[in-house]
Amino acid sequence: MNVNANGPALAILAAGMGCRYGGIKQIDRIGAGGEAILDYSVFDALRSGFGKIIFIIRRSIEADFRDAVLSRMKNKVPFEIVFQEQDSLIPADVAEKAAGRTKPWGTVHALLCAADRIDRPFCVINADDFYGRDAYGVMAKYLSDSNAAEGALVPYRLADTLSELGAVTRGVCAVEKGFLSGIEELKAIERG
Repeated sequence: MNVNANGPALAILAAGMGCRYGGIKQIDRIGAGGEAILDYSVFDALRSGFGKIIFIIRRSIEADFRDAVLSRMKNKVPFEIVFQEQDSLIPADVAEKAAGRTKPWGTVHALLCAADRIDRPFCVINADDFYGRDAYGVMAKYLSDSNAAEGALVPYRLADTLSELGAVTRGVCAVEKGFLSGIEELKAIERG
């Protein structure tokens, strides 16, 4: 596969704990060849014009991550690893108040940990979510447009994201005059 070296970057949030899942779901092998969901994401992103992958992980999963994911990508995919730790970039007074916290701080914190590696327009995804090739194509095209100065997201119709296997949580977007005006998190949504 030819990689567009100048294409936008894809930051993949893979530092999550998987508490409800009971394991490190971002590296669980689901494909016939041992692929994780994020393998499909990287493949689709590179085919769509992305040129750099930035994995944001915890040090405690590094060995497993290298074995389960990066071993297949080495010398094939342009990637970097960034570590998001509880104490990364956190002021001492905040860290003191949050003593005992084990859950990662979240998306903004992850991106701040990766800020010195993000040297071009970029997109952010969760390692354990499947987006589909079309989403990467739309985003790569938008990010490659020299007039793309604002943020963007790729929305999905809610009905297309519901599971046959049970309830899900989704961020439902409100749009006014073609612009995002809000996002409401809805929990326990089921097919009706």
